[in-house]
Amino acid sequence: MSLFNTTYDVIVVGGGHAGSEAAAASANMGATTLLITMNLQNIAQMSCNPAMGGIAKGQIVREIDALGGYSGVVTDKTAIQFKMLNKSKGPAMWSPRAQSDRMMFAETWRTMLEQTKNVDFYQDSVNGLLFDENKIAGVKTVLGLEIKAKTVIVTAGTFLNGLIHIGEKTFGGGRAGEGSSTGITECLVEKGFESGRMKTGTPPRVDARSLDYSKMEEQPGDEVTEKFSYLDTTKPLTKQRSCYLTHTNQAVHDLLREGFDRSPMFNGRIQSTGPRYCPSIEDKIDRFATKDSHQVFVEPEGWTTAEIYVNGFSTSMPEDIQDKAIRLIPGFENVKFFRYGYAIEYDYFPPTQLKHSLETKIIENLFFAGQINGTTGYEEAAAQGLMAGVNAAHKIQGKEPFILKRNEAYIGVLIDDLITKGTEEPYRMFTSRAEYRTLLRQDNADLRLTPIGHKIGLASEERLLKVEKKKLKTARLIKFLEETSVTKEQINPILERKGLSIINQSLKLYKVAARPQLSLLDFKEIESLAAFFILEEIDNTIIEQVEIHLKYAGYIEKEKANADKLNRLENVIIPQTFNYTKVKSLSYEAREKLTKIQPTTISQASRISGVSPSDISVLLVYMGR
Repeated sequence: MSLFNTTYDVIVVGGGHAGSEAAAASANMGATTLLITMNLQNIAQMSCNPAMGGIAKGQIVREIDALGGYSGVVTDKTAIQFKMLNKSKGPAMWSPRAQSDRMMFAETWRTMLEQTKNVDFYQDSVNGLLFDENKIAGVKTVLGLEIKAKTVIVTAGTFLNGLIHIGEKTFGGGRAGEGSSTGITECLVEKGFESGRMKTGTPPRVDARSLDYSKMEEQPGDEVTEKFSYLDTTKPLTKQRSCYLTHTNQAVHDLLREGFDRSPMFNGRIQSTGPRYCPSIEDKIDRFATKDSHQVFVEPEGWTTAEIYVNGFSTSMPEDIQDKAIRLIPGFENVKFFRYGYAIEYDYFPPTQLKHSLETKIIENLFFAGQINGTTGYEEAAAQGLMAGVNAAHKIQGKEPFILKRNEAYIGVLIDDLITKGTEEPYRMFTSRAEYRTLLRQDNADLRLTPIGHKIGLASEERLLKVEKKKLKTARLIKFLEETSVTKEQINPILERKGLSIINQSLKLYKVAARPQLSLLDFKEIESLAAFFILEEIDNTIIEQVEIHLKYAGYIEKEKANADKLNRLENVIIPQTFNYTKVKSLSYEAREKLTKIQPTTISQASRISGVSPSDISVLLVYMGR
């Protein structure tokens, strides 16, 4: 099959986290897929920190896995440390995070893609797009090839007209040691797209052999580890590598301040907006001038490498300033650099130009995913890639777009935020962005999404059977607890050991187990419960589901009721041809914003900044409600 006479169902431009998930998803949906990337050795490269997950991001990785994506499996296979963050808070806040072996991560991703039917690979740089009027027709490459496609997904990361800044030096590049991509932005702007510039940065990488860990605080992984994927093909870690914690100090800050006049952040050479929630060290010193220290996490890049990622010290200061300042951090006195930190500016396209399917509004069958949409982070990119891959396949198969709602997934919140509100700074997911976070927990992503993923043909039969088994066992254990009574003689010794008030009469087990200070495992000495655990093969995942049900049922039901109200508005469709300018009772700002964003439902319209409740009431009247 020749590139010269083949029309692919889907061409994916870019082989980062978004591109990799997009290619896997479209191929697994039955679409012939070509992944074009500038360097096949760098597929799914971890350009920044060697970790997956974290606050809200961990929930996204679990959701990708539940739908049938690859990120969770790859993370499990290449993890060197696992932590469940926020365990001291309620389950809505628990967030899994894993340190990864950077080189193994990329290698595993490539292997999995090569083992995926329908995926072809081609190494080249795309510098233009082919159109058939207002429809995509394929791509043009630097080598002069024109490759035809029914749909195209652009996942260009930080490569579109990328500019790298280190001190007073500026040069083109999409990542350290790699060139930038030109031509795509200009091609799209010519077609009427609006583009902008964003900035991100990365810290130095240093030699572990040159650090003094005795001056740092060890940060080991969890004693009892979990994993990301719901599949049995991956296993929790049995050995781990530790990270370490140290801090900057006033001397570090003073030295960095001396170099501000040579910093591209402060001398006007970087004009674009950087990530608010992952600022550079110079930005932190400037914005939080009263703080005399900041955390620095020393993170290994893999099982065997000596390379260290200096998390918390992202910088684009001149090399000599980086060198002097970092040596003032405890443990870094004799540090040797592998490479210096840098900032990178790149083109993005405001995501209000997209539909919820991630298809562009201007060009049919053209999809954007990842940092091109203004997001930051591997997890946010991978989620968009998966959704774009599914929707590109659906488009050519004549199926309805696959869209997740805000009460169904963090992925739904992410995409709705981008399309409805847009973003003028790199967007990062947080639990606070989800109004239904008690429903969208990391532990139940499979229950929420695997049946949906299976229905569209992405999640396997094996995944669906596991979910059904989990539901059944959870229901049986709840029923057992509701029907089984325990005497005060059985339960009081347990309560006394825990320092809790004792009971004076027999109670149903679920009533005692609902106490927040207790776990079901505390009752394992009760023979009937222990026997049930063995008979039904109850594992920790089932115990976790049941405990959340017992302790948080009220909150969960309240959120479900609120979500149902929202979904009633989701069902009120706004016709694509609706003319807002003729509705004079709408505010001027509402008319302007609604015309630009073109919401598909009343619910989406209600989330647009500048659209008031009274504007929504007017629209409901026009929609016959």
